[in-house]
Amino acid sequence: MKLQQLRYIWEVAHHDLNVSATAQSLFTSQPGISKQIRLLEDELGIEVFARSGKHLTRITPGGETIIREAGEILRRVEGIKKIAQEFSNQRKGDLSIATTHTQARYALPPVIQGFIEAFPDVSLHMHQGTPMQISEMAANGAVDFAIATEAMELFSDLIMMPCYRWNRSIIVPREHPLAKVGELTLKDLAEYPLVTYVFGFTGRSKLDEAFQSQGLTPKVVFTAADADVIKTYVRLGLGVGIVASMAYDPKTDADLVCLDAKQLFRPSVTRIGFRKGTFLRGYMYDFIQRFAPHLTKERVDQAVAHQGNRAELEALFDDIELPTY
Repeated sequence: MKLQQLRYIWEVAHHDLNVSATAQSLFTSQPGISKQIRLLEDELGIEVFARSGKHLTRITPGGETIIREAGEILRRVEGIKKIAQEFSNQRKGDLSIATTHTQARYALPPVIQGFIEAFPDVSLHMHQGTPMQISEMAANGAVDFAIATEAMELFSDLIMMPCYRWNRSIIVPREHPLAKVGELTLKDLAEYPLVTYVFGFTGRSKLDEAFQSQGLTPKVVFTAADADVIKTYVRLGLGVGIVASMAYDPKTDADLVCLDAKQLFRPSVTRIGFRKGTFLRGYMYDFIQRFAPHLTKERVDQAVAHQGNRAELEALFDDIELPTY
């Protein structure tokens, strides 16, 4: 059994059983991958993949377990490499982050700019996706950090730490009737078509909970994952926009009126998470603290120590007054 063979079955499983696409991503040949998978199956005495002719059709039940274990082995190998790199060159390496558009567009730019200036020899890679995709990428080791508001609590193998609180704002064209309302209510909003985030994105669940708590049904006519897209359709008159407050820029969005909605919705908390067992290099601690200054190395290490108990992990941050945006 070779590490290369484990890498091949892991990558094929995560490329929708497409051996050709796997070969391209690994810069190798399709026949070479197929041969190594067959050799591994012969050695194990079990098929990892079911086949129809030359095509892989599904992962066998035994293959599911083998691939899961292969993933753990490959992650441990990567951890060993990181340990060696930390001692050989503490300021050189890679850092991969998965996050949503809102974080990438509005919260992370100054953090990343400062980080790259401090660590020019660290290659930083950003992936964007839904909160569920982001959490899955961190849970399976595809990225180092996940930064999101929703879904991360569904993954028990992630260590999650709170970064900041944020709330929403209502955005409308200047001539819109709501621009002249003194004290905005959920009932006011429920009378107009709404343009907001796709469910599962950027604290959308808090929005739905607020309307439901008052027996109101919002008329959501358009949803998007991107706050800039939402603002575009508000400008077209499609509806009233509900976005994260940080997504409103007084300069670039001067044609829109921004109405504070923190009294209407409970705040959401953005968290940073990483897989249990991750070896954190020095520059990884640095990135975490740049994004959330209260998450010092000592705090992060304490969180790692409490990784088996989520209640203890939450209690660890009870005394921290999170910044609000």
